[in-house]
Amino acid sequence: MRLVRYGRPGKEKPGLIDDEGKLRDLSGVIDDIGAEQLSPKALRKLEKIAQASLPLVRGNPRYGVPLARVGKFIGIGLNYSDHAAEIGMQPPREPVVFMKAVTCINGPDDPVMLPQGSKKTDWEVELGVVIGTRAQYVSEQDALKYVAGYCVVNDVSERAFQLEMGTQWDKGKGCDTFGPIGPWLVTPEDIYDVQKLDLYLDLNGKRMQTGSTGTMIFPVAQIISYLSKFMTLEPGDVIATGTPPGVGQARKPQRFLKKGDTLRLGIAGLGEQQQDVIAWQAR
Repeated sequence: MRLVRYGRPGKEKPGLIDDEGKLRDLSGVIDDIGAEQLSPKALRKLEKIAQASLPLVRGNPRYGVPLARVGKFIGIGLNYSDHAAEIGMQPPREPVVFMKAVTCINGPDDPVMLPQGSKKTDWEVELGVVIGTRAQYVSEQDALKYVAGYCVVNDVSERAFQLEMGTQWDKGKGCDTFGPIGPWLVTPEDIYDVQKLDLYLDLNGKRMQTGSTGTMIFPVAQIISYLSKFMTLEPGDVIATGTPPGVGQARKPQRFLKKGDTLRLGIAGLGEQQQDVIAWQAR
């Protein structure tokens, strides 16, 4: 099942993408797609709805973030062996954890803004994991049972803020618009194997990132289990699980985002995002 939220920013309605790829309205069934709609029981109820009974949505509306009111936005750094190698760093012994401010969350096709003073804003296509059940000290064996679904995340990062202004990565990860999520939230039954998904990102039509979740150092189940030892994971929390090789920081010469650039990125089965890069403006 592919769940979406569509419409103008702040006015999004819940919907789903049917088996024919058409957008259907869910607002007559649920008010929104938030924590309360992500439990296994709630998702099973939605799965039983006859898709053809839902109203078709005409036109091409904007897609928003596919879940409302994200609680925590957690990032995992250096989690692909080939990405660690390209930037000359040893694979970490334990997951590298940072937080992205929820104020950075953005629709999948909304513009990415360059923050004031930015000179090294970079791209990172990532698999997003959305928690559906409260998780505390869960085992790796059971960890995937706590997942409501998966989505595409662009972990936009300002490298100078992240790496040249002290030790706190968060400063380069949480700028406004640095967290595009979506377009869809895909429930686990539609993903055959979360560790066999292809990822890609194009900059101005040129392929920059190509990878597979199969090269993750710490797979999804291990990440969830690990995080649940240090914090309670709640329904609606989003985990960005790391990026494959091809970031601008690692290129020779380095290439960072500038006004007028266009990004296109996606993950097999999870849809695609497209963003224009613009100068910062108050939101």
